[in-house]
Amino acid sequence: MLIARSPVRISFGGGGTDLAAYYERFGGMVVSASINKYIYGIVTRNFDTTFQVISADYRSSILQVPVDGRVVNSNLEMRMGQVIYEHFNLRVPVNIFIASEVPPGTGLGSSSAVSVTLCNICSTLAGNAMNKRQLAETAYEIETRRLEAPIGKQDQYAAAFGGLNCFEFSADGVRVTPLNMSASNVRALERRLMLFYTGATRQARDILSEQRERSGQGAGKTVESLHRIKELGWQIKAALEDGRLDDFGALLDESWRHKKQLASGISNSAIDEAYAAAIAAGAGGGKITGAGGGGFLMLYCREDRQEAVYAALTRLGLIQMRFAFEFEGARILLHTNLLDSPYNWNE
Repeated sequence: MLIARSPVRISFGGGGTDLAAYYERFGGMVVSASINKYIYGIVTRNFDTTFQVISADYRSSILQVPVDGRVVNSNLEMRMGQVIYEHFNLRVPVNIFIASEVPPGTGLGSSSAVSVTLCNICSTLAGNAMNKRQLAETAYEIETRRLEAPIGKQDQYAAAFGGLNCFEFSADGVRVTPLNMSASNVRALERRLMLFYTGATRQARDILSEQRERSGQGAGKTVESLHRIKELGWQIKAALEDGRLDDFGALLDESWRHKKQLASGISNSAIDEAYAAAIAAGAGGGKITGAGGGGFLMLYCREDRQEAVYAALTRLGLIQMRFAFEFEGARILLHTNLLDSPYNWNE
């Protein structure tokens, strides 16, 4: 048996500047934190000649592929499993069960955490386990080139590396710098962040496709907003490292207002109502996680106002999800000898 996991993330600043259409021209940066909600991959030996992926996120949808054949499946996780399996040239009859602690399509980077987990699994099965940077880059290349996903580069790096980091993106590569925060400030930040599930999932593809197209124009309102979001990202990093947590909350608020200018569909009336209610109840700032349009509302809120914020948002039907930061990133949790079988796996 082989068990692997990768964390999902919440991003604090710079989101959108990790799209290649922007960072290859102007350079991008994102400040983010991985949290203790994970994508798990559990691998067992299959005693026939098939490779099988089972996804709990999509109600146990099953893709069954002969190890010497090819089947196309429209489900994203299923296609991702097949493409990554083929990328590593595996001919191993196994079952891979994928399970997530968060709903898909909720802005926490779960799809890329799935791809990082699958790359970790398949590279390990191939006998060529990858380091964290290799996992992030391979997952990104597969998602953007093979699956043609119009996504940025932050999610793969957050899932692979874990922790609280500043990621800098350029045409030359990615620089990973852990945030220089004291343990007491990390704990205080963790206590003052609240996540609420809006109850709505969304397809990030349409939002990000529009944003990528606008970013590629090199000028205009979207690019100007991205420039400002990047500048605010650096200010957010400085505020966190200086321990100015209330300033961090105010910067989140300003960054959210600029983010809503990037593409249509990032916010809607329900999100705007929930955000306004949270601010009125005492939250210091916040944003919708990920590309927008639904998913989780992340808020910065001092401890003495959290009860009021909780009451205001639960009245609107939102559900709080408690979490903690995590610092391990992608891991193989268990690896026993899958090859101890009567089959010749290389035939």
